[in-house]
Amino acid sequence: MTINIKGAPNYYVCEDNILESLPARLSELNWTNGLLIHGDASWKAASPFLDPIDLPVKRVAYNGQCTHAEAARLASIATDEAAQFIIGVGGGKVLDTAKAAANDAGLPVILIPTIVSNCSPWASLSVFYDEAGNFVEYTVFPRSAFMLLVEPKLLLTTPVPYLIAGIGDTLAKWYEADALTENMTDQPLAVQISRNAAKLCRDILVAEGDAAICSLQSERTDSAFTRVAETIIMAGGMVGGFGDEYGRIAGAHSIHNGLTRLAETHEQLHGNKVAYGILVQLALEEKFDDIRTLLPIYQKLGLPTVLKELGVKEDLDKAMKIAADGAVAPGESIHFMHVSDSDQVVDAMRSVETFVAANKGVTQ
Repeated sequence: MTINIKGAPNYYVCEDNILESLPARLSELNWTNGLLIHGDASWKAASPFLDPIDLPVKRVAYNGQCTHAEAARLASIATDEAAQFIIGVGGGKVLDTAKAAANDAGLPVILIPTIVSNCSPWASLSVFYDEAGNFVEYTVFPRSAFMLLVEPKLLLTTPVPYLIAGIGDTLAKWYEADALTENMTDQPLAVQISRNAAKLCRDILVAEGDAAICSLQSERTDSAFTRVAETIIMAGGMVGGFGDEYGRIAGAHSIHNGLTRLAETHEQLHGNKVAYGILVQLALEEKFDDIRTLLPIYQKLGLPTVLKELGVKEDLDKAMKIAADGAVAPGESIHFMHVSDSDQVVDAMRSVETFVAANKGVTQ
């Protein structure tokens, strides 16, 4: 068994005013020319923090989708500009695009997240979509980010729905890692570290997720907000970083990928679809006690539990079949759970609908 460990960025700091140190850090490395990739919303959030400091970069907006073509376009700009490094500023898709462009260009990448929604700032991979927003694949890169700088005050610009979705996405770390490793009789130390990080994700988010949402709503970078932010970014990233294929994705993310085939879900955030996918995965595993435990947590946090809450309100049978076919497509991670029949997935989705309806409003 070979486990490729990319446990962390080369350098990571999460503290107030950390971005003010970036020019000096670049100077220490003799880096005098870089490319800064951002989105429209992300630059609006980050510019009050980055405009006052003198960064030797050319700014370029990405086109709004992490595609192979977009990564290649930005890598070409970096090459034409003789850039020594790339900075990515934004949410998950911006950072994934920056990582991919840096990999294509053979350059180190510095990541500055503007929202708390997933572990993209930490993970040494990018999730690729097509121009229409349909999932294509994810690619693991041979090296981690060179630098990750987290400014808690900047993260306060996170829209509340994105934090909720980030909690949903990160809760999946435990359930997917558990599905991938629970039957391993002799777990390597790296897998044990991955599982411990995944369990930490679940425990912290269940205990403090709602408090962090309140902190964000009140614009406070207090302990709950910072711990949940670092859980999503750091602990979430460590699960795959140490576990490799045993700590990345299983059924929940395959369900997400299948759901992207439904146009009604395109406006739904990634983490919301993954959170629903957790329930379907647990139904496939016949772990209905776990679903019962999660339902009041989902209801408190505002995570979706049924297709209607993901915008799928008509012809559920047809929608389930389309999503299930996508979830078991060749190369999907649900196959790690030995699930390959879309009818199994449809049955699990129906079970979730029935189970949620029977347990709605049930509390612990």
